Parts: sequence; C-alpha cells; structure tokens
Amino acid sequence: MRYRVVAVGRVKDAALRAACDEYLDRLRRYTRIEEREVKDEARVLAAVPEGSRLVALSRRGEEWSSADLAEWTARWERDGRDVTFAIGGADALPEPVLRAAEQCWSLSHLTFPHELARVILFEQLYRAHTIRRGEPYHRGR
Repeated sequence: MRYRVVAVGRVKDAALRAACDEYLDRLRRYTRIEEREVKDEARVLAAVPEGSRLVALSRRGEEWSSADLAEWTARWERDGRDVTFAIGGADALPEPVLRAAEQCWSLSHLTFPHELARVILFEQLYRAHTIRRGEPYHRGR
C-alpha cells in the first residue's frame, strides 16, 4: 500500500519545502509515500493511478480529527489499496475531481495556501501513524 499526494503547483517557499521534506522523511519510517506536482487543476485526475482511492482535500469536505485520520489510515492499510490525496491550487479542486473522490476531507473551514495545506497533510499523516503506534508525538485529545 502506498500513499500519494497529487498537488497543484510547487512549494516555492524554502521554509515550507523544508517542512514538507522533514515530515516526508519522518513518515517514510512508517509507510511508503510519494509526492507528485501537476501544473494545474485540470491535470489532477490524470495523475491519480488507476485503482487508487482518491481523497480530495476541500473546504467542503468532512472535518476529521487526528484520531479520525489515524483510524482511516488503519482501514485503508487493511484494505491494501493505494490512497491518493489531491490538493488544489489557488482555484481549488474542480468539480470532476470532487465527484471522482471517494472521500472529501476538509483540513479546516479556514482557507490555506496550497503550500501550507501540503505541510499540514504530511504532518497529519505522520501524526496519524504515531497515534496508531502509541508513540509520544501526539499529545492532543
């Protein structure tokens, strides 16, 4: 099972790129994950491998706690199917991507720049894996 993140645009800010890389390195201790950048929203679906479960990040999606995400990752891994997370750019994800998604997840009702959303996604996936293993990283309730 592998996680993929398909994101519109590049992380241009060096500090945010470093944060992404830090969480990716941490996360790779637990699971396989890869990141793919596409030029625009119209290319998102083409970057999702056939058979992969698509989770679209959208303000219109369902909000999950860190513990909820830990439960979802456990279910997905038991299922054995790859999971692809889609992150839109400034124009958000288009309707065809939202319709194709098996789940829509909202990081918050707040609007985040796509670069920051990527950092948050990687951190939350890392947190979910530490929660599942009972490691001390997560102290929230």
